[in-house]
Amino acid sequence: MKSLVLFFPLASICLWGQAAPSVPASWDVSKSVSELAAQVANLKPVMAQLTPQAWVEQGAPAAYVEQWQSAQQELDYLDQTARTLEKQPEKLTAALDLYFRLQAVEWRLQSLSEGARKYQSPAAGDQIAEAVGVHATKRDQLREYITDLAAQNEQQLAVMDREAQRCREQQNSSRSLTGAATPAKKNTKAK
Repeated sequence: MKSLVLFFPLASICLWGQAAPSVPASWDVSKSVSELAAQVANLKPVMAQLTPQAWVEQGAPAAYVEQWQSAQQELDYLDQTARTLEKQPEKLTAALDLYFRLQAVEWRLQSLSEGARKYQSPAAGDQIAEAVGVHATKRDQLREYITDLAAQNEQQLAVMDREAQRCREQQNSSRSLTGAATPAKKNTKAK
């Protein structure tokens, strides 16, 4: 029992000093992005069931039609961006692009969900909201991946910076040991 009492504080001290979780393997990221892309593709048939033009005839703002068209385009862009990240999971810019496009689609679909509930049917609005909610876990995983990838990139840049500083210091110290730096030769040839 005494050994357990001593073990837990020691274990917590050791765990406290550990670095943040590492970035998942590229094949795991590609698989997760592929699953997210499949979930997003399932939104297209749900979107096809919406009739925003009929909503406008019932008195809805015309902005719903524009949002619907924009969401359709954004779903296509989202699919293209997901394919890019699947191929190059280490690209932070591709991950950020996918995340921001996903957020844009969600915002548009939330608005369309409200419009569908009011001007089409509550079931249609609920169906959109449910379809958007399905990929929440994957979206959160993507956000965590972006954070981990950015932290890893920052660590790599810090290491490169320290190494560059070390090389400069080493170069400067070797110059000071050999005396003043010799001036560069001037090109005296006429052109």
